[in-house]
Amino acid sequence: MDYKQLMVSWIEEGTLNIPQLLLSNYHTLGLNESEFVLLLHIYGHLEKGNYFPTPEELSSPMSISSEFCSSLLRKLIQQRFLSIEEGSSAEGILFEKYSLNPLWEKMAEFVIQDSKMKQMQQSMEEEADIYTTFEQEFGRPLSPLECETLAMWLDQDDHNAIIIKAALREAVISGKLNFRYIDRILFEWKKNGVKTIEDARSQSQRFRSHQKPAASNEPASSPKRKSVPFYNWLEQ
Repeated sequence: MDYKQLMVSWIEEGTLNIPQLLLSNYHTLGLNESEFVLLLHIYGHLEKGNYFPTPEELSSPMSISSEFCSSLLRKLIQQRFLSIEEGSSAEGILFEKYSLNPLWEKMAEFVIQDSKMKQMQQSMEEEADIYTTFEQEFGRPLSPLECETLAMWLDQDDHNAIIIKAALREAVISGKLNFRYIDRILFEWKKNGVKTIEDARSQSQRFRSHQKPAASNEPASSPKRKSVPFYNWLEQ
């Protein structure tokens, strides 16, 4: 056996790059195994320059008949996984060819929807967690009015959960743990374009840096304590 020629034959056959997303999610898209493998064979023929393989060519390496292959092709076209387009050669000769663009478009839609679902799930988890965080800081269950206020911050005022938690932390540091104070912090942050936790931290540090430390009554000989500037957001 000429192993060198065998290797050359393998290389000449080429390779087929299959997107991992397609391999992992073809069933979710609505394809069964026969339909998926048939699309892969069409993909392989297109890569080799055979733009309109016959049902016989497509079914020969598969365990299906050419008749069943024709039926699958019609189904794939009807369900918009495959299309037939018109092409032209360099000489201007028109011909028909298969296109997998509908499949790639479905994959793109799937990725977008999957990303939106994950974002929505994460948002729901963060919103559920924020109620727990407030109750832990307040040391009691929230009242219906407080729950409604939290919902308004999230839905109407469009504050994200991370920013609301940052405002809660600011209120804890300031020793002003009440909803009116937190609401004022959120109002000021929104007015000043605070959208991220870094923005909130920067805003708090900037305001505190402008506050004068309270006068100390301790004797001069007493060891100095590190003072934390206090900013009263309600005085804005």
